[in-house]
Amino acid sequence: MDDEVQQPEYEVGTGMLCVFGRQLKLFRERAGLDRARLGSLTGYSASTIASFEQGRRIPPPKFIGQADEVLQAGGVLSASKQEVARAQYPAFFRDAARLEAKAAALHVYATKAVPGLLQTEDYARAVFSMWRPLLDEETINQRVAARLARQELFSQASMPTISFVIEEFVLRRPLGGWAVMQGQLEQILLYGHRRNVEIQVMPIERDEHAGLEGPFTLIETHEGQRIAYVEAYKDSRLYTERRLVREIEEQYGILRAQALTPRESLAVVEKLLGER
Repeated sequence: MDDEVQQPEYEVGTGMLCVFGRQLKLFRERAGLDRARLGSLTGYSASTIASFEQGRRIPPPKFIGQADEVLQAGGVLSASKQEVARAQYPAFFRDAARLEAKAAALHVYATKAVPGLLQTEDYARAVFSMWRPLLDEETINQRVAARLARQELFSQASMPTISFVIEEFVLRRPLGGWAVMQGQLEQILLYGHRRNVEIQVMPIERDEHAGLEGPFTLIETHEGQRIAYVEAYKDSRLYTERRLVREIEEQYGILRAQALTPRESLAVVEKLLGER
């Protein structure tokens, strides 16, 4: 891998979605079915089938499996499930999502919002609803579903090591309203008590801070490769060059030393819940 890995573009209407759509159409026509008939066999309207074939909508995994069986595609359509699912993510995050799902260890520094891996459905929906330029409702639903699907990482049998350093003001900003934030804080407490998860809060009053350049995620694979995902406006990147990754690892180590301990941090979350 290069030291900067650019993500492939799979935007709706282009790339992988169009390839899948063409395959779907070819198998449908080979089976002698029109869109309405395929839709009735899979539980979708003819217009939705058309959107799938034209790459304008992201077909869910359940539909792909059904279509593969109904059209006797021999596994060809089902083999595309993972790549099609990645189209739910913004282009700049797709490679990071792939690596995250298979990570042996993840370390996340959050400065803008609660990390996606910890977000509740209501909090995630609030975040995407505030996105500018505005996202349409279907895209919001797809992004929320994709964000929640990432949390399957917590239930993996391999139990990856996961840690977070979260700025205190992130936990004090009630995105979506207090009711949404209350549920979010409760979820942070639940995840924070897992054996393989450590959550630390960086207090507002700290007068020394090693992470002023912004949020990032450190990823370690089961093969021992270490990668840094650095967030920036529509240009987030993955870095694998050892010197660059080591610099970010050093930042994270100091951040953890400067932050509250995991036990102290959960106490802060509990206190915030009790303030309302």
